[in-house]
Amino acid sequence: MIGPYLTKSRYLAGLQCSRRLWLIVNEPQPYEPPVPGSPLDVGQDIGRKAHLLFPGGVLVDEEPWRHSEAVSRTEALMADARVPAIFEAAFEFDGIRIRVDVLERLSDGAWGLREVKSSTGLKERYLDEIALQAYVLTSASVALGSIELIHINTAYVRGPCGVDWTQLFARLDLSATLAPRLLALPGRLPALRDCLGETELPHAAAGGQCGTPYPCEFWARCTADKPVDWIARLPKLSSARAAELTALGIDAISAIPFDFPLTPKQAIIRDAVVSGQPYVARDLNRKLEPFGSPACYLDFEAMMPPIPLYEGTRPYQTLPFQWSLHICEADGSLLHREFLADGSGDPRREFATTLIEALAGASLPIVVYSAYERTQLRDLSTLFPDLSDALGAIIARLADLLPVVRSAVYLREFEFSNSIKSVAPALCPTFSYDDLDGVADGMAASGAFLRLASGAVADAGEAQELRRQLLAYCERDTLAMVETHRALKTLAASNQG
Repeated sequence: MIGPYLTKSRYLAGLQCSRRLWLIVNEPQPYEPPVPGSPLDVGQDIGRKAHLLFPGGVLVDEEPWRHSEAVSRTEALMADARVPAIFEAAFEFDGIRIRVDVLERLSDGAWGLREVKSSTGLKERYLDEIALQAYVLTSASVALGSIELIHINTAYVRGPCGVDWTQLFARLDLSATLAPRLLALPGRLPALRDCLGETELPHAAAGGQCGTPYPCEFWARCTADKPVDWIARLPKLSSARAAELTALGIDAISAIPFDFPLTPKQAIIRDAVVSGQPYVARDLNRKLEPFGSPACYLDFEAMMPPIPLYEGTRPYQTLPFQWSLHICEADGSLLHREFLADGSGDPRREFATTLIEALAGASLPIVVYSAYERTQLRDLSTLFPDLSDALGAIIARLADLLPVVRSAVYLREFEFSNSIKSVAPALCPTFSYDDLDGVADGMAASGAFLRLASGAVADAGEAQELRRQLLAYCERDTLAMVETHRALKTLAASNQG
């Protein structure tokens, strides 16, 4: 029976935390395919598109559990001089199994290791993963002539004739950069192999390593015994302060002594957790004066396609495609307007002109809940000089509610977050996002529209359903601002008494 083995993902997990490595091997989570349009799904698509850089390359398509067959297939392809590149080439050495994104045949008989990433450049965390592959290849007597990272080139601009794949991707030589990792790698392996041989779950205290360089999928399990108000949830608590509290035997925010040095915001949170009473700044009413009402409430959704969809756009360029607008009249009645692009072309001009039309003829404050809308409007104003005056007038009316919440209000029910998705339900318990299906956050909205705009959704019924979900989600976000503003005004009024 084959014992536990290392892979790229297991190696990285072990470097991060021995407990994570053990759990991945001994209690693996069920496999779930990436959600369409998610970062993982997009990353896999980028990997496939990179194959276009190597015409004639052959894919080793044996599944991971057929590793021996994949290794044999790789050997056969390497022996065939007609094959210029091998995708997902499989190797094994000394209990380490790897698949190489691209193994390129070089003119001198050597091979090039090519790691493909959907990022815009080299990240520190890539080096260990690539070093492991280089270690296995050289140990397996593969002559490595060069090692490259293939990543997205953000300077590329799509032209009128479609995507130029050789320009979309950049190639970065890492041969020299990897040298220190390769030297350190053999010394790291014994501890990881020892971990694989353990019969019981190793102990490891939850800490900064749990989210660096990757969020640990076992976080909930490893922190199940922590209090709801665990000190790790206290915003911006420095590692030094956390260590001081741990040394005092304190792991709950509610147990932090009143004479322990905290920032003013941290002290507000501690006091609210202890008392259960909301914190409301004395000047909340004054802070709310620029917001009306009556007022408008505005939210944008945007996508950042790694492969530019439209002529004149760059990889990962922000392209707003949807807005939602609630208008609260003087009598408290609500009017809703919205826009969602059809995705057939660059949505930005229609996005801008429909928004200008919807907001024309009024001077009400436009409430937003971040600086995001202001940034996007400025970009649109630069892109479309003929619309700059009208867009500038909209920018002048923006009033950001987020800084008010951050500085003047805290409820225990915020659960240590100032996100609108935490704040609105806490301030207005009858309000919720829970009934939204499919698209329920900004990342899902971006992924859903990217699928629509790229033609990945062929079924008309599915496309219609995605559009319904997008409209419902964006409308809910502006309604959340309406409810939050109303609740804050109520708190401010009660605080005056």
